[in-house]
Amino acid sequence: MSPSPERKPQKPVSLAGYLEALSRPIFSTGMSWRVVQAKWDGIRDAFDGFDPEKVAAMTPADVDRLTEDRRVIRNRKKIEAIIGDAKRMIELDHEHGGFRHYLESRGSTHEAVAALRREFRFLGETGAYIFLWSVGEPVPSHEQWAAVHGKHAA
Repeated sequence: MSPSPERKPQKPVSLAGYLEALSRPIFSTGMSWRVVQAKWDGIRDAFDGFDPEKVAAMTPADVDRLTEDRRVIRNRKKIEAIIGDAKRMIELDHEHGGFRHYLESRGSTHEAVAALRREFRFLGETGAYIFLWSVGEPVPSHEQWAAVHGKHAA
């Protein structure tokens, strides 16, 4: 999944927007972005609109329920990662006076990608780059990023 030239990135207006933007590349890891896109409305519904407090409060029983829910990508590790990531996002939001401030304090794209990978589970280098792009953070073009990181620009 590469950033779409047709889609304009937007800074989220809420922490839920950041969690949703973070969750998309996590669910996309190892999957066709078309599958993820086709299921996204069901995923958003199953994760309570990505309300971080509600997602962070999900229990093992909720994880079990989600792994049986055909509306979502039923990968237990990804579901658990998103729940843990919601908890960490809330912490970072509080520590930095807003999640946007956390992102802005990370420095260059390379530093921000490294920080995101340390803080959040199931987020690879390309997924972190796509997350930054999708929330309107300044990043190099996908072609430049791909060239430096040995990825295919698709």
